[in-house]
Amino acid sequence: MAQSTARTYRLGEIVAKLGGELVGDADIDIRRMATVESAAPGDLCFVTHSKYLHQLRGTRASAVILARAQRNATKLPRILCDDPYLYYAQAAALLSDEERPSPGVHPQAVVETGAEVPASATVGPFCHIGRGARLGERVVVGPGCTIGEQAQLGEDGRLGPSVTIYPRCVIGRRVLIHAGAVIGADGFGLAPQAGRWIKIPQTGRVVIGDDVEIGANTTIDRGALDDTVIEDGVKLDNQIQIGHNVRIGAHTAMAACAGVAGSSRIGKHCAIGGAARIMGHIEIADHVTIAATTFVTKSIRNAGTYSAVLPAESEREWARTVAHLRSLERLAKRVRELETRIKPKKRKR
Repeated sequence: MAQSTARTYRLGEIVAKLGGELVGDADIDIRRMATVESAAPGDLCFVTHSKYLHQLRGTRASAVILARAQRNATKLPRILCDDPYLYYAQAAALLSDEERPSPGVHPQAVVETGAEVPASATVGPFCHIGRGARLGERVVVGPGCTIGEQAQLGEDGRLGPSVTIYPRCVIGRRVLIHAGAVIGADGFGLAPQAGRWIKIPQTGRVVIGDDVEIGANTTIDRGALDDTVIEDGVKLDNQIQIGHNVRIGAHTAMAACAGVAGSSRIGKHCAIGGAARIMGHIEIADHVTIAATTFVTKSIRNAGTYSAVLPAESEREWARTVAHLRSLERLAKRVRELETRIKPKKRKR
């Protein structure tokens, strides 16, 4: 049976826990977060940009989160703060109505001899926990998950349905892994021999730090010799591919469908846009932002924003652009020839 963690807070209690400046009635009951348009009595909404302030005139919300400079934008009870979007995220977590399953191992789960499953953990139906695997306190393993031999999952971790963790992988504390993710499959290591491919054994692990989130159907390959490492606080979206021996620095975020080839190193506090592609064996510095769909082919040594994107256009315009690109070398040669011909000659003294 599931245990709900939802509860009602008074507005003043929210401010006491999260900070900010309260203007108005502190005793109003708040049950959940909502958008300005859909909010009903008992809801807390937020506005992140001044161009949306006009929507407050018709909202039914009981209270609103605003930037400090927007103090007089409404007469509703309000929380003033430096960053309304961040405050919204914190308030949403506080008001979360996520249900936590009751502890215990489902009768249709298989726990092999030597596996450690504490009484506070939850193991759902059709799961398989391998020999020597260790689950931390209050771990939740969703239906259909597989945890390999000697794998470790830290306290308060949570696996969605059908997550696979290969043997010997190490997962830190408070890690959330969504449905279908695969942690520790073999990296794509092959050596050519007389027209054939010879598989290179992948003997490393995947090591994941604390407070990491991994999206649905994301795959992280085990290292060939060394480990693939995902440091603390990394956030990976859905359907991302991380190759073998990659290292991703702490608190880096990566959007959906991005791909990182083997042995690359990504720094800390980076932001990688959706469908970005990062070649293997390169390094990316800390505090680098890479725009969506950008193809990174060489190391980035300095912090900053990098992009290489051609926006969509009509087929006819794109054909003209390609024609010009193909002519660049010829045009550059002509320019050099013209510069040589018109370059003024030095006068003889």
